[in-house]
Amino acid sequence: MFTQQLINGLALGAVYALIALGYTMVYGILQLINFAHGEVYMLGAYLGIIVLGFLTSPWVGMGTGPALVVTLLASMAFCAAYGAAIERTAYRPLRQSGKLTPLISAVGMSIILQNFVMIAQGKEYKNLPPLIPSEGFTVLGASVSPLQVTILSVSLLLMMLLHLFVTRTRLGKAMRATSQDRTMAGLVGIDSNRVISVTFMIGSALAAVAGIMVTLYYGVVHFFMGYTAGLKAFTAAVLGGIGSIPGAMLGGIVLGLIENFGASYISSVYKDAFAFLVLIITLIIRPSGLLGQRSIDKV
Repeated sequence: MFTQQLINGLALGAVYALIALGYTMVYGILQLINFAHGEVYMLGAYLGIIVLGFLTSPWVGMGTGPALVVTLLASMAFCAAYGAAIERTAYRPLRQSGKLTPLISAVGMSIILQNFVMIAQGKEYKNLPPLIPSEGFTVLGASVSPLQVTILSVSLLLMMLLHLFVTRTRLGKAMRATSQDRTMAGLVGIDSNRVISVTFMIGSALAAVAGIMVTLYYGVVHFFMGYTAGLKAFTAAVLGGIGSIPGAMLGGIVLGLIENFGASYISSVYKDAFAFLVLIITLIIRPSGLLGQRSIDKV
């Protein structure tokens, strides 16, 4: 039982970590909680089920492996463009406003995207037939499915690539400079608008991957799925240290483990409540998160 829940928690936590990265990257640069990020994850899931259904249909007949690769790339590109459009229309015009104004805009954008998908796709749940065999192998008495291995492998690969991008590339260094001091970054020739747009695009692309993997794992999507997942991913970002990329990764994994162990050993009825209990405890005991830096008040 313990090993099985450990594996399930790692797979779920990897998904939370991918979504949390979008929250923490945007907050690190703009000091803004992008509450529309969960809806971008939902859009990725919907696009995934549509593209996968089309590519694996009898009219196209593409194999499962190539269809998954094409779907991932298409969903990442679509959501990246969507993220850039959201930043350009809903956040950039309000960048010089008070902190509350962009926050209200983010909540409004979240509601707009929810209702847009509800009108376009309906309120009914959309189902996806299993595409990856469920038979896997056994580790210490626990069953590990090929899909769980895929989720963990893809998530870890993307997290590693993101870490290398931020720490080794010129644009990644520009992102870190903008995060530390946007004004000084502009004075040394860094285009902050371009950096912020790229940040939104990367976070949205990672959320799209998370949406597709959740769709494959549970086989169902609905227009409200981004709300709960977004709140949990935000909790993971706060748990790890909002603004810290390694913190978002760690927070997602820890939250997935807590949620699965709590549902298994305490009660599955309160599965969603465990995430928000973790958020409350974290804000009380360590507001800066596990890997976050304590802020210093400036006089």
